[in-house]
Amino acid sequence: MSIKTSGLHHVTAIGGDPQRNADFYLKTLGLRLVKTTVNFDDPGTYHLYYGDQSGKPGTLMTFFPWKDAPTGVQGTGQATTTSFSVPEASIGWWKRHLAAADITSSEVKNRDGEDVLTFRDPDGLTLGLVAHPQGDPRDPWDNGHVPAEHAIRGLHSVTLSVSKEDATAEMLTDGLGLTFANQEANRLRFTAGEGGPGALVDVLVTPDAPRGLVAAGTVHHVAWRAPDEATQAAWREELVDSGVNVTSILDRQYFRSIYFREPGGTLLEVATDEPGFAIDEPLLELGRALKLPPWLEPNREQIQRALPKLDLPSENDLERA
Repeated sequence: MSIKTSGLHHVTAIGGDPQRNADFYLKTLGLRLVKTTVNFDDPGTYHLYYGDQSGKPGTLMTFFPWKDAPTGVQGTGQATTTSFSVPEASIGWWKRHLAAADITSSEVKNRDGEDVLTFRDPDGLTLGLVAHPQGDPRDPWDNGHVPAEHAIRGLHSVTLSVSKEDATAEMLTDGLGLTFANQEANRLRFTAGEGGPGALVDVLVTPDAPRGLVAAGTVHHVAWRAPDEATQAAWREELVDSGVNVTSILDRQYFRSIYFREPGGTLLEVATDEPGFAIDEPLLELGRALKLPPWLEPNREQIQRALPKLDLPSENDLERA
């Protein structure tokens, strides 16, 4: 491929109760709710976007939360860990913070020169906090729940679990333009662009692990960045010409998307950086109101009746009380 991604755009997972999901990611992890909308393919379900102040690509974790969703199975053919970047000196603070919230976390481990702490969200989704020794220049969302000096800077990496690595590695390097960085036992690391937090993917080879089942507590897809629609369209043509089964370009209101599966089974997306989350509400008010795309707006009353009420904290805006 002649086109290469610069890094992660977002990770989308399946959640359970929407209120519990919002409470955890807003209050415990200290992210900002940058968009409250619905699953465009199933508008009776929320699509909640969490990120930094403006929801920049590379900071976004999003959820389809179904209150009565069955529990999924983490295994091969999935992204099994989503990791966030935190300051190097903050891992100890986070371990104490999670414990105070009754969240069990692992011991701090060092991998590839980085301190790593893993834990699960209320639906069982595996998450990580990683402190990169060279730091992370991205600014955090400072909403008062997590002090800015310890706050999450954005996505760090994802881990894909596969039973065999060769075809997946080929897709990452040839299809997405990533570079193989190193291997430690059964874990292979690949980097996008200049590398560093937000531009990393690990491939964990576990041939004896069960096949994953996407439902609550699992990742639905992993999205990679394209700078604009023209690049995305050219990228899609290259993927199709190489024999990849790719969707048409879909309008996700805040970006354009194409989807395809890597050979190990994980659903991948290429999403545009443009136009962003401030196209239908001011930056100061991101996430505070239910936003619908034009083609769903005529059904607003029906959609709102079907959605459970969300009680969002006042800190979800810049001018907090």
